[in-house]
Amino acid sequence: MTFSFGDELPQEFYFSDNLFPFTVSKCRTLGIYIILAHPKGTMAFTGKYEFEGDENYDAFVQKIGLPSDKVEMGRNCKIVTEVVQNGNDFTWTQHFPGGRTTTNTFTVGKEADMETMGGKKFQATVKMEDGKLVADFPNYRHTAEISGGKLVEISTSSGVVYKRTSKKIA
Repeated sequence: MTFSFGDELPQEFYFSDNLFPFTVSKCRTLGIYIILAHPKGTMAFTGKYEFEGDENYDAFVQKIGLPSDKVEMGRNCKIVTEVVQNGNDFTWTQHFPGGRTTTNTFTVGKEADMETMGGKKFQATVKMEDGKLVADFPNYRHTAEISGGKLVEISTSSGVVYKRTSKKIA
């Protein structure tokens, strides 16, 4: 995002190049813009999120070939996702009912060992595109973003789109 001298800016917006996140706010009294830097570690993704709803689960898991026992286990599953972001470094943990936990630790732009929702291990490079985390899993593309204070994850495989929304609980 580039602005030139004299450009009209919105009242407030959040911007991050992943190295220096900041919010720009317009002071109505003085008519000036104020830049507020966010310290590393208090980034947009950090938080604890609980499953709220999903769309197209059955078609998606069928498309990616998830085993039937895992399909049933995941249906309407109250997954709690915990995200810790420190700059470009992430720890992404999913807690499933019954005590199973999956954790992926990665740095944006660097290859990392990952695990799919079905338990398959692989290597991927997570990227940041327009404020969304993007990862290419073995047979689907996964994006995650914070929208309206919620964690919105979208996985796409051969045109089949699965969307999971989680509300922030901490």
